[in-house]
Amino acid sequence: MSDLTILIPAAGASTRMRGADKLLTEIDGTPLLRRTVQVALAATADVLVTLRPQDTARQCALKDLAVRTLAIADAGLGLSASLRGAAAATPRGGLLILPADMPDITTADLGLMIDAARQCPGAILRATGADGTQGHPVLFPADLLPAFATLTGDEGARALLQTHKARLHLIPLPDQHALTDLDTPEAWAAWRNTRSV
Repeated sequence: MSDLTILIPAAGASTRMRGADKLLTEIDGTPLLRRTVQVALAATADVLVTLRPQDTARQCALKDLAVRTLAIADAGLGLSASLRGAAAATPRGGLLILPADMPDITTADLGLMIDAARQCPGAILRATGADGTQGHPVLFPADLLPAFATLTGDEGARALLQTHKARLHLIPLPDQHALTDLDTPEAWAAWRNTRSV
């Protein structure tokens, strides 16, 4: 699906990590943000990362990657700021929102969602865990992107999902891929323990 953009919102302050930056925490020697972008780039050519202005550390983690970056001046207002900016910077096609802190998401997972978008071009696609629990990523078709301008606060696109729930299709991903996010030190420790088993 050549007209699809994968958005990786990375303009948050990582406050729940109590001083550390979750997106710069390394997995197998690679910062999580860079790792997520590499997974996305293997699925589609157009990957957009939103960042806080002058966030040189996260920008540096993306060095040499063929990725677009977008500074979000009002990032302090919450995730909606990244979504509004990304939608305005996506002139055509759909937008797949991939949180940067989901290390179990694979290129194959993204491929499943992109294939489903080809088959159901007007649908909102939301990934689920193997048990059906709704998670991320979420793919919005192009005709809904103008509505992103109305989003506010830190709830992401929840309001749009509710308004257009009749268009929602669920895409099961393996295991906990769609549910695992690492936004606290405890989540990191638990996830690393599962990898060492």
